[in-house]
Amino acid sequence: MKKWDCFAKITGLGMTCLCIFGILAGCSRGQEAARENLQQEPEEALSGETQAPENNEAASETDERGLSENIESESAETETTEPEIKEADWSEYFEGLNGAAVVYDPLAGQYTIMNQELAGTRRSPCSTFKIVSSLIGLESGVIDPEHAVRAWSGETFWNEAWNQDMDFPEAFRASCVWYFREVANEIGRESMQEGLEQLQYGNCDCSDWEGKLNTNNSNRALTGFWIESSLLISPKEQTEVMERIFGEDSLYSMDTQNRLKEVMLVTEQENRDVQIYGKTGMGKAEGVVVDAWFTGFAENDGKKIFFCVYLGRDDAQNVSSQRAKEIAVRLVSGYFDA
Repeated sequence: MKKWDCFAKITGLGMTCLCIFGILAGCSRGQEAARENLQQEPEEALSGETQAPENNEAASETDERGLSENIESESAETETTEPEIKEADWSEYFEGLNGAAVVYDPLAGQYTIMNQELAGTRRSPCSTFKIVSSLIGLESGVIDPEHAVRAWSGETFWNEAWNQDMDFPEAFRASCVWYFREVANEIGRESMQEGLEQLQYGNCDCSDWEGKLNTNNSNRALTGFWIESSLLISPKEQTEVMERIFGEDSLYSMDTQNRLKEVMLVTEQENRDVQIYGKTGMGKAEGVVVDAWFTGFAENDGKKIFFCVYLGRDDAQNVSSQRAKEIAVRLVSGYFDA
């Protein structure tokens, strides 16, 4: 073999080896680069993940602010307006008696009040509370209108009308205390308390359950927490309670409301345009009348108002629940005529 041929072969072999070495070196560098990329990618991916929650959190805060603003805006739009209070001079009906009167007209969104100070003063509800004890009794089933007769004990009471067996309508119209004392006992203190709180009835205090605070009577058949005792309510609150019972948003059954309307109807108004429904109440302290009431509601041509007339102690004049009723009937009739 010639030297040149040998050199060529050796040179060619060397070049071939160099090429192979270059390729291998390139592959190695490519693998290292790939490894570097693989090491970087998770970091970049992780970096991307840590940024995304920040963006989401910001977006969430924005959404929450927007939702809060919308709720506040809707609340402001749906917020109910407090009824207007209008002063009235109904002294002509009271003829100098110490008293107060309240008429609440929900359609007009207005209270019309004579003697605001006295109208906001809490006093014993006395027998006006029979509306509420009847309500709770009817709703709970303690009073079954079809089987509501209760037996007279035989004790002779000062009111002759009470000295007999009584059914519910008779007992309500005669304001028979012993009948409703039994009703209250059967309702029970716990259920009565729940009923008072649902109605937001004055101070909701029936703690003197037996009526031992009553200084006018010690006969427990004729005393209770509602007669010159622990339970107190103002004339204005009386109208609010009447609206909760007989108003559009009443929580009580129509059957119960209708049963109450039957016994509360002022019979003198039966054939007149204005139908008046109510209950009297009167309380004494040491033999002197200190509270006299007539409260309820009235309807005329689809319009309904809620009212209360209250008379306080007046040593110069005769005070009675009958006088409070007479004043209320005239006042309410005049309100519709105005």
